[in-house]
Amino acid sequence: MTPGELLDKLETVVIGKRQQALWLLVALIAGGHVFIEDVPGVAKTRMVRALARLLQLSFARIQATPDLLPSDITGGMVYDPSRHSLEFRPGPIFRQMILVDEINRATPRSQSALLESMEEAQVSIDGTTYPLPRPCLIVATANPVEMSGTFPLPEAQKDRFFLSFSMGYPTLEEEQQMAYQLSHSDPVHDLTGEISPEQVIAWQKRAQSVRVSRAVNDYIVALVRETRDHPQVLLGASPRSVVQWIRALKAYVWLNEETFATPDHVQALMPVILGHRLIIQGGPRQNVLYERKRVVQEILEDIVSKVSVPVENLS
Repeated sequence: MTPGELLDKLETVVIGKRQQALWLLVALIAGGHVFIEDVPGVAKTRMVRALARLLQLSFARIQATPDLLPSDITGGMVYDPSRHSLEFRPGPIFRQMILVDEINRATPRSQSALLESMEEAQVSIDGTTYPLPRPCLIVATANPVEMSGTFPLPEAQKDRFFLSFSMGYPTLEEEQQMAYQLSHSDPVHDLTGEISPEQVIAWQKRAQSVRVSRAVNDYIVALVRETRDHPQVLLGASPRSVVQWIRALKAYVWLNEETFATPDHVQALMPVILGHRLIIQGGPRQNVLYERKRVVQEILEDIVSKVSVPVENLS
């Protein structure tokens, strides 16, 4: 099964969300993680579960609550009475696809338990480092409507997410099709593994063959640096975003069955790469998601208009 066929299959159970499914696949192949911020009931969990089932990846769902402890995520040392010793018992973070639902309901202490996992693909417990399985994709969700009892994600953690996007409401036709489909049976239960984890790792290696020219590389750097000087931006994108952008770019180009990156590919990724990293000067915050998206989009369009687009030596 090709990546395109995989997306076709996924779209039969998560109707009208092909673009969002593509972003998930980009992050997985690039070795990154995803932050999905949207209202309840728009198929965030459904899409992640369906993708894990199609890829035969081990799956865990962590429901973030104020009483969630770091050890509930990473695991910890547990006494084994039969051996009279402490042994490490891995937590749900040691699955290949992890959904952290409503991450902003967890305390900062528990949120920070994800930082090492996201950046270094490992967990350190009592001086011992345990590598996470490969491939590994952490998907965190947040509800922007209910702010009571939540803890905003620190910028350091947001910056570790490769991509961020929202699901959006379905169109009239999509919602009608979804209602009819689910009134008979849920096709997600009929999904079977079509691709093995080993094949996903092979995809990750193939994506590395995509050519990113020096001109495209410099174009990304110029766009990121422009975010730091924009009058509406209090804090622009970090140097880490440049590295993550290039890795995501290779995955995105490969999934589009092309061999080298162009400025069009760069611009297509720009909203999902930079949207969650910018702190807007005196602008709307997380609790008005769609208004913030509109302002960020205007800022990004302004930045694109100011940076010269390379036209030579792209391949």
